[in-house]
Amino acid sequence: MIDDLTLLVLIGAALVDSINPCAIGVILFLSSVLLRVSSSKGTLLFLGGVYISTVYVVYLLSGLGLVWFQHALISKGYAEIVGVIVGSLVIALGLVELKDVFWYGKGISLEIAPRHRETLTRMAERISLLGVVAIGAFVAAVELPCTGGPYLAVTAILAKSFDLRAFLYLLLYNMIFVLPLVVILIVIYFGASTYRLKKWRQEHRRWMNLASGLLMIVLGSVLIAHYAYGWYL
Repeated sequence: MIDDLTLLVLIGAALVDSINPCAIGVILFLSSVLLRVSSSKGTLLFLGGVYISTVYVVYLLSGLGLVWFQHALISKGYAEIVGVIVGSLVIALGLVELKDVFWYGKGISLEIAPRHRETLTRMAERISLLGVVAIGAFVAAVELPCTGGPYLAVTAILAKSFDLRAFLYLLLYNMIFVLPLVVILIVIYFGASTYRLKKWRQEHRRWMNLASGLLMIVLGSVLIAHYAYGWYL
């Protein structure tokens, strides 16, 4: 039942997901490019807002797709299988995040692949309204693996009984997810240095990875307990 999902769990998952270094790094990169190609702070605010809005919409649509797919499996009697598979996957992603706390850059990492970064750089150099929309859609699609662990867990819970309340929860989750991007855009608009923000991100990356990794392990365990053993959320 969707009523069993506490708002606190969803907000906690969204908050930790929102401070993922991957998502923050992209908005800092885009802002630095916008400041380079245009001295207008108004242009920065507008195009940055378009980028964030695009990320929000694409993430929302991705979430709806995940909910629909998982709900279809659950309605056919595969609830336990969905819970165990999704829960195990989320735990595995959490362990990868924890690996980056101690051995960053070695082995598998939940980051945008170098080839995608090169594509993003080429797209950003030809900045325009449609270009920013394309960047937002591209980033939202390719960074799902590095930010989507908590999202996957939450959509799996919502999929069990997807109704209007669940849809509103999904809207709220994505609003919280993009909130740090909005804050970063505003502080850059008012004069904050993108270099200092990038430095702050690098200094705190380990703690972001730690929080994200631990949360995903907890969420994955909760999913398995809820779907496979009937644990009450």
